[in-house]
Formats: sequence, structure tokens, C-alpha cells
Amino acid sequence: MTKQTSTRALEGNGALLVREIALASRIQRGLENLYRLDRSAGVDEFVAHAGEGEREGLLVRQTSDGLELRLHLPKLGESGEDLDPICQIIEGVSHFVYIADRASRERETTQLELELQAEVDKYVVLAASVDGFDETTSRRLRGRLYESVAFIHGADTIEGERYRVANDRARRFTGRLEREFIARARYGELRDELRRFFHMSQSEKLRAA
Repeated sequence: MTKQTSTRALEGNGALLVREIALASRIQRGLENLYRLDRSAGVDEFVAHAGEGEREGLLVRQTSDGLELRLHLPKLGESGEDLDPICQIIEGVSHFVYIADRASRERETTQLELELQAEVDKYVVLAASVDGFDETTSRRLRGRLYESVAFIHGADTIEGERYRVANDRARRFTGRLEREFIARARYGELRDELRRFFHMSQSEKLRAA
């Protein structure tokens, strides 16, 4: 895996992305700890600012030296409490971690697999930030993430169908986690199930959901 130099990747953006990069780095550490992953690259070295009106995006290019990555992230709101840019940053870091892990294992992945894992990772990261997380707060979080949503792409487009499938399967999977583990305070088993899900193939993830 290759990277842009930090000065090139962040030129003109570094001072504006301090909070975003710090958050992205914390999310990466959290996901790597949960899924017990060896780090192959730090996300902070690949971050650039998303353009005005653009959403997060991970740019990937295959070269003779490996993968070239660049992660575009939106700015956080002034208060830092706006959920949408936070979710976008979680999604972008989830994509980065997933691609890096699959590349290190020489495993292929699909766009649907990436989106489904990112939808689950949003729930995981936000749940970890709540003190005393339980069945009630889980149900509330799942409602905000998977039910109170608007899709940019139409349902009749390839992208629109992909995002809707990922959203629906993540909603079902986290609902099962809520019933089987969170409601019974079986948090050790919850972590084990999340680790198994991360390492599943696309078809296995869809069946698990």
C-alpha cells in the first residue's frame, strides 16, 4: 500500500482538518482493537478535505506497488454534535480499515460488502460513545441510523439499491444483536459476534443479517 506524502495530501487543509483527523484516528484505533486487526497504515496520512457539498469518499487505485488510497472527509459542525458528518467520518474510516485489512490478506471485497460493514460500524462506534448503553438506547440509536434516513440515490439505481440493501441488512443484524446480547447484557459474546461478522464474506454477512 502506497500513500501520498502528508504535505501533499493535506496541503491547504491540515489546519482545517485537525478535529476530523483526530476523530478518524480514534475511530480507526477503536475498530482495530475491536476486530483485533494489525495496522498496515494510519488513516491520518491519507486524509484530504471533501469539497464543498461533497460527502465522504474513499478513492482507491491499484498500481504495480499496491493500493493508493485517499480519504475525503467532510468538516465537522461547529458544535461537533451534528450526527451526519460524524457518521460520514465513521463510514470513511470503516471503508479504509476494511480495504486495508482485505488487501493485507489478499482478499477481494465488493462495494456492497464495504457499505454493509460501514453501516454496522456506525452503530458500533456510536454505541461505544454512550455511557450505560442498553436495550433502550440501542433501539433509539438504531432508529436514527436505519429508519430516520434519506437516500441520495434513487431506489431504481445501482447505488440506490446497494445503499438500501446495506441499510436494511445492518438494521436487521443490529436488531438481532440487540435482542440476543444487549438485552441480556452479554457484552463479551456481542464482541465475539461482531468480530465474526467483520471477517465474513459478503454472502456470509447477508445470511448473518
